[in-house]
Amino acid sequence: MKKLKTILELYFTFCKIGLFTIGGGLAMLPILERELVERKKWVDTDELYDYFAISQSTPGIIAVNVATFCGYKRAGYLGGIIATFGVVTPSIIIISLLAGLINKFNDIEIIKKAFMGINVAVAANISYAAYKMAKKNCKNLLCFAIFILSFALVFILKVPVVAVLLSSIALGVIIYFVKLRKLKTQNISGNTNDSKKEDEKNE
Repeated sequence: MKKLKTILELYFTFCKIGLFTIGGGLAMLPILERELVERKKWVDTDELYDYFAISQSTPGIIAVNVATFCGYKRAGYLGGIIATFGVVTPSIIIISLLAGLINKFNDIEIIKKAFMGINVAVAANISYAAYKMAKKNCKNLLCFAIFILSFALVFILKVPVVAVLLSSIALGVIIYFVKLRKLKTQNISGNTNDSKKEDEKNE
């Protein structure tokens, strides 16, 4: 019974997220953060940003990938499937209903104005999400430098995003191993100094 309740909660939560999300993956970050981190407390902020980073680096739609990760953490493979189905359900229904009418809507002036307003709101939402992610992850000067360099490579020099992502992954791995080696060296040095002090006391 508890398992069924969890599954239903996953489905309806992600169905609600899918219904009110317009503008793609980044635009849904504030909604996901409010629902999954603040209200449900299923994941913390760092986990959610990790899901986003992985989702942007793997094939598929960001929203679907994030739903799969969250659902899996909450209720295993079945939870991943149900959460994914929940987030796409509103889109499937709405697209199926509007598919035959979309050409007629294009000529209605009020619809054009509505979409213009939606586009502005989506742009603001995406900008806010990008700001929050940068603020959360740019914790030191090195991270900020990587952020600025990546932005310049993609938007100014038009370097393919895949190349920037792969380079960032490689750089992150190198930095991790350099820090790990430095930490091991410090530990060895600290243990050696402790041993010397212990020997001096014994003498």
